[in-house]
Amino acid sequence: MNSSDPHTSPTSHEESRFSEVAHLGASMLEEASSRSQRLFHRFRPAPSAHERERDPSDWRWLRRPALLGFIALIAIAVGGSFSNSPFKLNMAGTWPFGVPTSNTALTDHENETVLMLGLLLVYGGLVLLLRVWIQLGKALKNRPGAPISHLSWMLALWVIPMMVVAPLFSRDVFSYAAQGEMVSHHINPYIYGPFTLGSGPFVNPVDPLWGNTPSPYGPLFSIVDGFLSTVSFHQATVTVMALRLLELAAVILLAYCIPKLARTFHRDPGEAFVLAVLNPIVVLTLISGAHNDALMVALLVAGLTAARLKHPVWGVVLCALAAAVKAPAALGILYIGWEWLGAGVPVRQRLRPIAISGLISAAVLSALTMISGLGFGWIGNLLTPGTVKSWAAPATGIGMALTGFAHVIGIDVGQSGVLAVTRMIGLILAVVAGIWLLKESDRIGELNAIGLTLLLFVVLGPVVQPWYLTWGLILLAPVAEGRIRTVLITLSVISPFVGLPGGRTLVLQIVHADPIELAIALVALLLFVVAPLGRWTSIGNLEDQELINAS
Repeated sequence: MNSSDPHTSPTSHEESRFSEVAHLGASMLEEASSRSQRLFHRFRPAPSAHERERDPSDWRWLRRPALLGFIALIAIAVGGSFSNSPFKLNMAGTWPFGVPTSNTALTDHENETVLMLGLLLVYGGLVLLLRVWIQLGKALKNRPGAPISHLSWMLALWVIPMMVVAPLFSRDVFSYAAQGEMVSHHINPYIYGPFTLGSGPFVNPVDPLWGNTPSPYGPLFSIVDGFLSTVSFHQATVTVMALRLLELAAVILLAYCIPKLARTFHRDPGEAFVLAVLNPIVVLTLISGAHNDALMVALLVAGLTAARLKHPVWGVVLCALAAAVKAPAALGILYIGWEWLGAGVPVRQRLRPIAISGLISAAVLSALTMISGLGFGWIGNLLTPGTVKSWAAPATGIGMALTGFAHVIGIDVGQSGVLAVTRMIGLILAVVAGIWLLKESDRIGELNAIGLTLLLFVVLGPVVQPWYLTWGLILLAPVAEGRIRTVLITLSVISPFVGLPGGRTLVLQIVHADPIELAIALVALLLFVVAPLGRWTSIGNLEDQELINAS
């Protein structure tokens, strides 16, 4: 039967039309399915916060710790701004607000109530901030890859309260301002103390302990310090504000370098950023307190980063600039020379790079000293911080304890002599440990060795201040793991309470407080301690990691 048979032609035509209809129906069904899928995605309910936390590509959960940290810092700033706060200098004219004025007149009961409220806000805010920071570190340890841009916005948010409030927890920045005023009037701060200026807005806020003490800071800081006093038109408060802006700029440099440094060691930059830059000590002391340690450690980290990126000469120059702020940064110069030729190089071959590093840094320091016109007196003043006698420093605390024990058993010895011996022993131990760490740096890691050495020089030194501990803690942050990470977190949690003003005041307030007010205060403080932080903290649990990876 051929194809031209009239009985077969209609059948073929119907089959062809059926095929076309079926194909068209399939196409329409596919299009309808596609449209319904798009419609579902458009109008489906937004994912819950917990679902977003399990989505590795969604970092919006970082807004919660950012906000909680901001609230904690607001509490600290408000509590520290009361005119009778023990956490700042209460002297008229030292800050635009929060200091006593001639119109301040509170009854004794009102004064005690305000004082208790201020103590509650500061200590409560500090506890909340530490909790947020610890949980954030746990979360990013188990979920690496956080965008640095997100963490940078968190830093910006946290910085705001500390830039507004008066300098907290220390009045060193007023000494900086007075020294800058001296430099601007061609008075050598390496020979004379701030009290040489007489009395006035620059001198009155200076701690009497440092009133007649020459400056131990390097020529770079003295040059910048004098410049800021000049451009502020010799206004004391404006100079203090300018010094805080200087330290803020240093923290920004630190925030830029830390992720780069972490990447050179193949570590997560986000976790390093949290441990180093968002560290509560950095925010509370280097920014709020405006300590020049921020400038020193930022230049030191920049130098080590440059060296790791195969620019050792620039690394040495930056570390020399850091040492021209505070001398401990010179350790970076030594390590860049030591690591110049790479790991596993015999000690004899390392001597030449070390010598080259020393010559470069000597040239930088000499040039800065000549530019400053102040001479090399700062080198002889490096032991100035030893004037402080603090039980927090083991070398000093043991010396004072031995002196007291000797007096009890009838041995008449001078405290100064005993302290000289115990502090020398502490320094020798730090040097010996530092040499060992240098020799073992190829095994334990360059940053671990530098960070631990700096911590040892602080802990075994004549005085321990929270801002001193930032030297080592910041350098350990990009590579910290295991026990070293535990040490970093432990010291970061303890440090804000070391020498924190207001502790004695708090004890006295508790002893003499009204029972009802005390009960209310303790309940409020307990809320800071136990209040839930939110579901985002579950990211810090190891068992939650499997769920995150599976999502």
